[in-house]
This record gives sequence, structure tokens and C-alpha cells, in this order.
Amino acid sequence: MSTTISSTGAASRVRRAPAPHRGGARHSPYPGWFYLPAAIVYAVLFLVPTLLSFYFSMTRWTIFDSEFIGFGNFVQFFDEPALVKGFTNTFIYAFVTSGAKVVLGLALGMLLTSQIVGRGYLRAVVFFPVLVSSVGVGITFQVLMNPSKGAINAALGVLGIDGPGWLTDPSLALLSVAMVDVWKGVGLATLIYMAGIVSIPREYHEAAKVDGAGSWTLFRNVILPLSWPATSTVITLSLIGGLRSFDLIWAMTRGGPGFTSDVIASVIYKQYQAGFYGLSTAGNVVLFIAVTAIVLPLTRFLARKEVEQ
Repeated sequence: MSTTISSTGAASRVRRAPAPHRGGARHSPYPGWFYLPAAIVYAVLFLVPTLLSFYFSMTRWTIFDSEFIGFGNFVQFFDEPALVKGFTNTFIYAFVTSGAKVVLGLALGMLLTSQIVGRGYLRAVVFFPVLVSSVGVGITFQVLMNPSKGAINAALGVLGIDGPGWLTDPSLALLSVAMVDVWKGVGLATLIYMAGIVSIPREYHEAAKVDGAGSWTLFRNVILPLSWPATSTVITLSLIGGLRSFDLIWAMTRGGPGFTSDVIASVIYKQYQAGFYGLSTAGNVVLFIAVTAIVLPLTRFLARKEVEQ
């Protein structure tokens, strides 16, 4: 009798068990309207301003009225040599700064994860510039790089070297600002690389040493491939920052001498100052498209390489 009852209860429990979902898709336990607040915030703060920017970039507008002119602002943007120069400088600046941060960040990350004396102090020194305001850094280096009274050229003069006009020479101004940008931002790249290197399991290091691998072989076959997530993060962040850079350049050179160190952001600001609101909005759209066209394919490529690693 008890056997019959237990078997009957087990059968009823089996019958009451929910059938597995045949479609394979997992349904969210929350109703769809739970996503409405986030969607509203996204639309108000990003989607609507972006669409309005695209519209106003095709108008000649002021605060009170606007006149639709089609792609006239874009044609004028690429017809002006100064604007094209700023567009070109943006890519030069972004690739130089991001490449230098990757190389120096990896080197410093290797150094500061080794058994070096004063490792904690050196980590603080390397990371400190990240905490300082970009405008403050720009003003400080503007004084240090003064061709006649700056400390850098004074130190070079002691060594018998005639220092150049770091910020007054048209051929050096953009690269001088890029060097300062690297000095300020390499601490963050180093921190990311340190996290990536420390996360590599020690078993890989020990196995490589057992196989007789030297320092270079260990770096090439173990550290470099296994720290690829850190490399992809540094490349993406530094490239986006370089393409959008404005405050450091404006604090140091204001785009000068002439237009030789202008980037898109500084060109846009100058057009706003001059009252060409439609042209400057078109510059914003160009910058948005340029950043999107570079970063999205790059992110997918880096993610694919990360999977392959």
C-alpha cells in the first residue's frame, strides 16, 4: 500500500514538472516596461541630441532661427585648408599618442611587476600625472617648454645643446603636445598592463623556465599573448582619447603657431567662437563619424584577436 502511494506521488510530481522551453530562448523575468526608464534616459541624453546635431549641421543657424542649406557646411569644411589640416592632425595625434602609450605602458608594466627596489614608490610616481588636470599640465609645460626662459631648454643649454622652440616651431608643436599627452596618460596604460601581467597564472612562467626559456622567449611566447586583453583595452581607450583631445592642446598652443597644431576639436571651438554655428556643428558630426568609423571596426578586430589568443 505504501509502495503504491509513493509511486503515485512520484508520478504526480513528474506530471507537475514544467516542460522545458522548446524554442531555446530564455525569457527575462522582468516585464518589458522595466527597460523604459533606461530607454528614456538614453533617448534624451544621446539619441535626440545626436539626431538634432545631424539636422543642425545642414543648416545655417543662430540661437533664434535657422536656414536649411543641405551639405553646404560639409563642403565648406573640407574646402578650407585650415579645417582639413585640423582633420589630418587629429589622426596623427591620435595614432602617435596611442602607439606610444601601448609601447611605454607595456614596458613600464613589465618593470613595475618585477622584483625592482622601490616598486611601490615608482608605481605612485608613474600614476601621479593621471590625477592632475589636463589644463594644469598644459599650462605647466607651456612654461617649461618656453624657448628662451623654459627649464627644459635651460637644462639642454647646460649640456651645450641649443634647445628648439618646442611650441613655436610649426614642425614640432603638435609632436611636443603629443609627448606631454603621453607623459600624462601613460600611467593609466601602465596600470592596465600591470593588472593584465599579474593575472597571468604563474604555472605558465614556471613551465617556460623548465623548458629553458630565457627572458625574451618568456616575454614573446607567454607575457605578450596572454596580456592581449590589456593591449586591446589600452589601444581602444588611448585612440578614442586622442581623437577627442582638446583641453591639453588648447592649454598649450591654442592650435598654433598658425593652424599647425589644430585638431578637429579645437577647430570646432574656434568656429563656435567666430559665430559659425552650423559649420562647427558639421565639424562635430565629422568627428563623431570619424571616431565611430575607426573605433567600431577596431574593437571588433581586437575582440576577434583576443579570442584567437
